[in-house]
Amino acid sequence: MLHIIWNPDKVAFSILGHDVVWYGVMWVIGLALAYVVVLKLYKDQQIADEKFDPLFIYCFCGILLGARLGHCLLYEPGYFLTHPLEMLLPIKQMPEGGWRCTGYAGLASHGGTLGLIIALWLYVRKTGLNWMRVMDNIAVATPITACFIRLGNLMNSEIVGKPTDSPLGFVFVQNGEDFARYPGQLFEAAFYLLLFPIGLWLYRHYKTKVGTGFFFGWVLTCIFTFRFFIEFLKDVQEPWELDMVSAIGLNQGQMLSIPFVLVGAYCWIGGKYCRKLGEKH
Repeated sequence: MLHIIWNPDKVAFSILGHDVVWYGVMWVIGLALAYVVVLKLYKDQQIADEKFDPLFIYCFCGILLGARLGHCLLYEPGYFLTHPLEMLLPIKQMPEGGWRCTGYAGLASHGGTLGLIIALWLYVRKTGLNWMRVMDNIAVATPITACFIRLGNLMNSEIVGKPTDSPLGFVFVQNGEDFARYPGQLFEAAFYLLLFPIGLWLYRHYKTKVGTGFFFGWVLTCIFTFRFFIEFLKDVQEPWELDMVSAIGLNQGQMLSIPFVLVGAYCWIGGKYCRKLGEKH
């Protein structure tokens, strides 16, 4: 059976002797594309430029801190609660002593989503914009960022799928393996890429729903519903999840996806609190 041998160089290029890895490049591309999309949405809705200017900083910090803390506290709490400095700084204490800069090895999408929501709440307090309008605008751009983040995971040969004999399988050579696995990261990236033009189409045809939570609910429901089911093809991220899967048939990522799906569905159908927090139409 033919499989795809996956063994890319993690380093995209070097600047002044410092390596720039593909994972970081993909993050930058994803965030830059979202920046352009939301800028165009703000202009289309005639929102003042000065209210857009601080948005990127809030989103970047919220996603990064949320994703990092989410991984540390939800997947490896035993280690990171005894190494708190490593939660916030891209360093690792070495067994032989001293510290090494490793980058942020471990980011969780559930934590990143929650961190983004909190950051946007702080942003609307500063700018006075309606919270649901901001959430809906960010939601339209979210899939393209999520797509590139998963492509970054693929370049890192991380968040891999379960072993497979399918011709769709990837052999992740950098993980020291000689057998194929489902490329779960690529499946997710492809789905998010599909969601992005759908979101733009919905915006063009249902623009009056911006500010109701419709787009926020739609993207939250779609992303985490897909995330729930794709986890059946993915390997667990931490060994202790094997006991969880044996006990209830679900892993940590699936358990964490359920509340996001429920909140998303509630907002998508226009729940009472969404109408309360949203703009009147």
